[in-house]
Amino acid sequence: MTTTLAVANQKGGVAKTTSVASLGAALAELGHSVLLVDLDPQACLTFSLGIDPEDLDVSVHQVLTQGVEVDEVILETDDGVDLLPATIELARAEADLLTRTGREHVVRSTLEDLGDYDWILLDCPPSLGVLTVAALTAADGVLVPLQCETLSHRGVGQLLDTVHDVRRFTNKRLEVWGVLPTLFDGRTNHSRTVLETISQTYDLEVVEPPIPKTIKFAEAPAAGRSILATSRSSKGAQAYREVATNLVQRAARPRATSGKARKGSR
Repeated sequence: MTTTLAVANQKGGVAKTTSVASLGAALAELGHSVLLVDLDPQACLTFSLGIDPEDLDVSVHQVLTQGVEVDEVILETDDGVDLLPATIELARAEADLLTRTGREHVVRSTLEDLGDYDWILLDCPPSLGVLTVAALTAADGVLVPLQCETLSHRGVGQLLDTVHDVRRFTNKRLEVWGVLPTLFDGRTNHSRTVLETISQTYDLEVVEPPIPKTIKFAEAPAAGRSILATSRSSKGAQAYREVATNLVQRAARPRATSGKARKGSR
């Protein structure tokens, strides 16, 4: 059974794309078949996996808005994962989809046309617009990367309100898998305090271990690979491997089919 996980946070700079690329590579190392879907018009995931968006004739934009077959767009990458890439054209998708009936279901219907994958990871844009709602509608779970700084949690309540609405109207099975601490500085009490505050305030699980802050993450996109390839033995790479193992265990839990949303609104 395919597990579809949306990785979402409308705040930028929280290592969302890094987490998608690294977790995808880690799941592939564990023997899982993985598809990464770049839903961010900035196309950072596409670029970080060694593909220049400017060289692409078709992307996820044409799949979602023009009916291009998804199998014609998916690319293989050197990290052992498949990629549904994005280009800057995706910035028009919000407007193109805004008046379309069933726009919340465009990602779900696209994924239904795919072959079998063990995991599909959706890299959501840093907003709560049409594409993010469509990703949440298609997902089994949502993972929230969160930088452990004082102001980083200000948008969490808004995101969880959106999740609540999605569960009410378009995807009753959606579950919040928890917060993934990123850019974590274990030398300070501040990071741990912020993390505990967020967990208690929003009743969210914390996905362990925290991802440490390291320059190795900045070096990886320039090489067109994830940190698991560019710095295999680094603490960051090992942390993502452990998180991937924990996510596999999480996916084995019974899935929600309907019911009340978990506590998450402010």
